[in-house]
Amino acid sequence: MIQTYSTTIRRKEMDSVLTCMVDEKIGPGDLNARFIQQIKAFFGCDGAIALRNPVSALKFALRALDFETGGTVMISALAPAWHYEALKDLGYVPLVLDVDESTGLMNAEIVQRGMNHGGRLLLLHESMGILPDMASLVNLNIPIIEDVSKSAGALVPSYDEKETPLPPKKAGAFGVYSILCLEEHDVITAGGGAVLMAPGRREWIVLKKFADEISRIELLPDINCALALVQLKEFPKNEISRKEIFSLYQRACMGGRHKMFARKNNPGELENPQAQGDSHEGETSSQNLDYTSTMCAFPLVLSTAFKDVKQYASRKEIEISQCFEDSVIALKQEELGESCIRAKSLFLRCALFPLYPRLTHANVEKIVKVLSTLP
Repeated sequence: MIQTYSTTIRRKEMDSVLTCMVDEKIGPGDLNARFIQQIKAFFGCDGAIALRNPVSALKFALRALDFETGGTVMISALAPAWHYEALKDLGYVPLVLDVDESTGLMNAEIVQRGMNHGGRLLLLHESMGILPDMASLVNLNIPIIEDVSKSAGALVPSYDEKETPLPPKKAGAFGVYSILCLEEHDVITAGGGAVLMAPGRREWIVLKKFADEISRIELLPDINCALALVQLKEFPKNEISRKEIFSLYQRACMGGRHKMFARKNNPGELENPQAQGDSHEGETSSQNLDYTSTMCAFPLVLSTAFKDVKQYASRKEIEISQCFEDSVIALKQEELGESCIRAKSLFLRCALFPLYPRLTHANVEKIVKVLSTLP
């Protein structure tokens, strides 16, 4: 059976973790500091903190923003359920919003309606590695905390006032603060934990005051950083593999009855598709791949029942899962069913197919064949 998920742990990751264990320095220390430097280089942020869990990252982001306890935070119905639960536990009011069915994301119109109902801050989860129209959200002039756990590495075309192309901006550069979760199924994993990033110097000056006072028990241990360091270093290579596989899946679905999410939601063309930091030689084909989103998974919006497609794929020894089985709408389906109709529909109809670098050519061919013949 071809499993839906794989963390793509190779010998390099194993050696890195084993070396950390042999050195008997597994708590927060030198590797944590090295990981932060690598994060800053990859994302272009001014500062960051590597923490033991995503809830701590969200907590410190809200504190750095001086966001009032009891304030209303807008989140997507398709965001991970921990967004909702963490906000409640931290003393804030989550306002769950519906999504655009073509992208699975909140857009400016939806967020504006949320603001009209008291929303004062946007916790933006970029589901399935897809970025919304970032300029329209930024123009709402509301504080944004970006969750780039699925979209790390995605690029947005950038221009000056004369429409001259500038270096593209990366996911994580649009929020006041950004969170990169490092859990098992995130695009970069440390086996657990999260990074809280400050894109600019002004934001980092504020966050650093909290960073200097954080207890060691909340910092990401070196044994996790050992894994994350290699994952981040190998990200460009792994992402090219995912993009190449994604393109094959995409072509297989072109003539079918099922739909794919719109992935290019920001205007303009990328002038430098290698801006992700990929320095591998001989990867000329990567120039033609889509860098405006991160191919962390292959979601397909079904026009037939999920259980029928799951049974068909299972007979071909391919495991598929519901895309949003750990989402807010999954947690609060009865409560949000009427106000988040589109999100509920996607929760019930969206299937996730295996997509990861360790898939063999034979397995990719098998999945392509199944995608092209789905009921």
